[in-house]
Amino acid sequence: MEKLVINSFEEFSAHLGEQLGVSDWVKIDQDRINLFADATLDHQWIHVDVAKAKEESPYKSTIAHGYLTLSLLPYLWGQIIQVNNLKMMVNYGMDKMRFGCPVLSGSRLRLVTSLSSIENLRGICKVVIDFKMEIEGQKKPALKGLASFLYYFK
Repeated sequence: MEKLVINSFEEFSAHLGEQLGVSDWVKIDQDRINLFADATLDHQWIHVDVAKAKEESPYKSTIAHGYLTLSLLPYLWGQIIQVNNLKMMVNYGMDKMRFGCPVLSGSRLRLVTSLSSIENLRGICKVVIDFKMEIEGQKKPALKGLASFLYYFK
C-alpha cells in the first residue's frame, strides 16, 4: 500500500472510518530487545537471558518488552502517512491499550491503522487512530489501542 499523503484537516476528515494503511514488517531480534533493555534499565530475564528463557519461560524464548512494541508506533506510523503543511505534531495520548500476545525474539511486527475520529480544536487537528501491532503468523495482535495526535497545520 502506498503512503497516504495529507495536506489539510479536510483531507484527513475524508478518511474517517477508513483503514489508513499497513506498515512494512519489522524484525524484533534479540539485539533490538537488549538495546531496549539497556535504554530503559529493564533487564528482566524474560527479555534478556536467552538460556534461562529457553529453559524456564512458557514461551521457550525471550520476549520483547511490551513498551518496545509500543515504541515502534511512531516509526511504523511514518511508513503509513505523510502529513504536509505542518507547524508541528505532538503525541496527545493513548487509550484502550492492550497487550494481547507476547512478541517472541525473532518475530516480525507490522502496524495496521484506521482513522477512528477527527476534531478541529480551534485550528488544531486532533486525530485518533485505531491501531493494531500484528505479529506475522499470529491471529491475535501483540498490541492494540487508540493513539491520539495533535496536528498543527500552517
